Amino acid sequence: MSGKVRCLLCPRECVLSPGQRGDCRSRLNYKGKLVTLVYGKPLSAHPYDPVEKKPLFHFLPGTRCFSVASAGCNLHCKFCQNWSISQLNPEDADPGRVIDAPPEKIVEAAQRSRCRSIAYTYSEPITFFEYTRDCQELASEKGVKNILVTAGFINEKPLRELCRHADAANVDLKAMSDEYYRTICSGRLDPVLRAIEVMAEEGVWVELTNLVVPTLNDDLDMIKKMCAWIAEKTGVETPLHFSRFHPQYKLMDLPPTPKDFLVKARDAALGEGLKHVYVGNVDVPGGGDTYCAGCGKLLIKRMGYAILEYNLKNGRCPYCGKAAAGRWN
Repeated sequence: MSGKVRCLLCPRECVLSPGQRGDCRSRLNYKGKLVTLVYGKPLSAHPYDPVEKKPLFHFLPGTRCFSVASAGCNLHCKFCQNWSISQLNPEDADPGRVIDAPPEKIVEAAQRSRCRSIAYTYSEPITFFEYTRDCQELASEKGVKNILVTAGFINEKPLRELCRHADAANVDLKAMSDEYYRTICSGRLDPVLRAIEVMAEEGVWVELTNLVVPTLNDDLDMIKKMCAWIAEKTGVETPLHFSRFHPQYKLMDLPPTPKDFLVKARDAALGEGLKHVYVGNVDVPGGGDTYCAGCGKLLIKRMGYAILEYNLKNGRCPYCGKAAAGRWN
C-alpha cells in the first residue's frame, strides 16, 4: 500500500504521500493519516478588535470581537498583507509567538475580554478547519458569536459543517475573473462563488470585500459584472466593501489604489442596484455610512471604525420603518 491520502477540505484536493503536506502547509500525511499541524496553536489571539475592522458593518455594529489566526493558507495571493502568517510553515514560526490555546482558552479569553464574537481571521480559517469548527461549537454554547473572515476557497461539504455555528462571514471576492484567481492568487473563481451562495443558504450573514488592485482588477466592467452577480445570487442588500490596495508582499511595484477610482467603483455598484456599498482603507466622505435601502435616510454614520451616529430602532429605519438587512444589537 502507498499510504497516500487525499485531502477533501478545499478544491485543490491534495493527494499526499506519507510525510507530505498540503499546499496550505498546515495539513500533513502522517503515517497514512491526514493530520493538522496547527490545532490549538494560533500565532495570533487578539482581543478588542472592532467588528467593523473585519469588515462587518451590518453585524453587531460597535461591538468588539476576539481575533484568532494560525499559520497557513490555501491561496497564495501576491498582495497578501498577512503573508508572514499565511505563507508560513507552522514549524518555522518563532516559538515565542506560538500560543498554547485549545478552544476552551479562546472562548474563555473572548468572554473575559467581553467580546461579543470570535473572528477566525488574518490568515485563512479554512486551513485550520478543525480548530475553527471546535472553537465555534464551544463559543455557540457559551453565547459568543462566530465570524469567518475568509477567501471562501473550500469544498461544499466542509463549508456546510463550518456554517452550522457560523453567525457571520466576510468573504474576500478578489475579482470576477478566473484568470485573476489563477495568476494572482493561485486559486479558482467558481468554488468561491459557490461558497458565498452556500453561506447565504445556510443563514450566515454575509458581507463581501473586493480589494481593488491597480492594473490587475481595476476594471469597471468586471466590477459591474461582479455586482450584478451579487444582486442576483445573494440580494441587493448584501454589503460590499471596496478596499484600497497598498503595496504588499510580491506587488511592491504597484501604487496604492487611486481614491477617485474607489469612488467610481462604488458608484458603479450602486448603479447595479446594490444598496450598501462601502469604501475602506481610505477617507471618502460617506464611504463608511449606512443608508436605508428604502427611503435612503442615514442610519449609521462612521469615521473609520468608529460609529458617530446610530439611528436604527430595533433594527429598523426610524423614518420609514423598513427592516435593515443585517444582525443588529
